[in-house]
Amino acid sequence: MILPTYNEADNVGPMVEALGPKLDERDRILIVDDNSPDGTGRIADRLAAGNSSVEVLHRPEKEGIGPAYLAGFRRALEEDAGLIVQMDADFSHDPAYLPRLLAASELADLVIGSRYVPGGGITEWGRTRRLLSRGGSLYARKLLGVPVRDLTGGFKCFRREVLETIDLERVAASGYSFQVEMTYRVLEAGFEVIEVPITFRERRIGDSKMSTAIVAEAAWRVPAMRFARRASRG
Repeated sequence: MILPTYNEADNVGPMVEALGPKLDERDRILIVDDNSPDGTGRIADRLAAGNSSVEVLHRPEKEGIGPAYLAGFRRALEEDAGLIVQMDADFSHDPAYLPRLLAASELADLVIGSRYVPGGGITEWGRTRRLLSRGGSLYARKLLGVPVRDLTGGFKCFRREVLETIDLERVAASGYSFQVEMTYRVLEAGFEVIEVPITFRERRIGDSKMSTAIVAEAAWRVPAMRFARRASRG
């Protein structure tokens, strides 16, 4: 279980506590902290000191969610994880859905907790943010020509062989377009992807990390993925 954190001091402890009953003794929680100025890293270290299932990976600076997850993936592979789950640490992804993703991993190489399949949804967002999120997923889906409905979703479970096959060094996105790029690369590599419904909620405490720069990166990086595919195929 990989939890990337930046200024999540109020959320990381409750999230680790909430995940505990969903995991067995062999499972591990890896907190990847980008040198949070609010002390999240110190809290994570205290959690790890009192809980053998928790590990902490400290990164020197904030580089975006993409590099944080990639660092977490590499650590998980080094430690022989068979399934690698990624999720937000702010409770926008409900830990109650974790068993659903793990069960579905028996049927597919990548499982996505999806807001946009039947049974999924979003609560507590206004109309503008809903349109931006759904529109972003639709934009990427149509431009890339893939069937996944929630391409920007960040609650995922990968089988080990997926991350071993994808060249992680070539994953370039740093913001939320990272979610699109990873799913796209999984599909391009020929792996099976399925979506299971979840309800996405507003973060429990703290400020959203979404910014104009993140939206702008997604707007140009998605067509860049498509053009790169065309070039590789001649």
